[in-house]
Amino acid sequence: MSAETSLAALVLRAAKFASQRHAPQRRKDPQQTPYINHPLAVACVLADEAGVSDPAVLQAALLHDTVEDTPTSLAEIERFFGADVRLYVAQCSDDTSLPKADRKRLQIETAPTKSDGAKLVKLADKIDNLRDLQRTPPVGWTLSRVQEYFAWAKRVTDGCAGVSPAMDSILAGIYAGEFEYEGRRYPCLTTTE
Repeated sequence: MSAETSLAALVLRAAKFASQRHAPQRRKDPQQTPYINHPLAVACVLADEAGVSDPAVLQAALLHDTVEDTPTSLAEIERFFGADVRLYVAQCSDDTSLPKADRKRLQIETAPTKSDGAKLVKLADKIDNLRDLQRTPPVGWTLSRVQEYFAWAKRVTDGCAGVSPAMDSILAGIYAGEFEYEGRRYPCLTTTE
């Protein structure tokens, strides 16, 4: 088996696992798109836009929400994909037993201490989420909630800055841009952020 085939096989195995675990889930957008579109987009940001080719990072991108959002354990991740993937997924997973406000605060506080692999996944995750928010917010989100998400995400991504100049540049463009809400355009970040 060639190195390219081996890389493809590793990444496709993670894609298959993630698609099976996320099969019943939908995104919160008005179209209720299949949830698996998000992990696939995160992996594509890494590979296509940031030039990441490390199979463990690409696998973690595909698996980053499985422990948090499905009945998947970190032990399963390690058994099927190895210790590095387990570490990255663990560092990208919130402790869902905590209140949401605590989880959001911890993402900000722990971002600078994560491994480079987890930081790469975290940046790509936020890029995909922010791009979705720029296009259309989730059903039921208020204008202030969208604005708060952009401000919070910037604090998280600032803690991961420096690991990928390409993604730092993408994020700078997003934060300098606008989003659409109910037919009007708003700046992603206000001047006070």
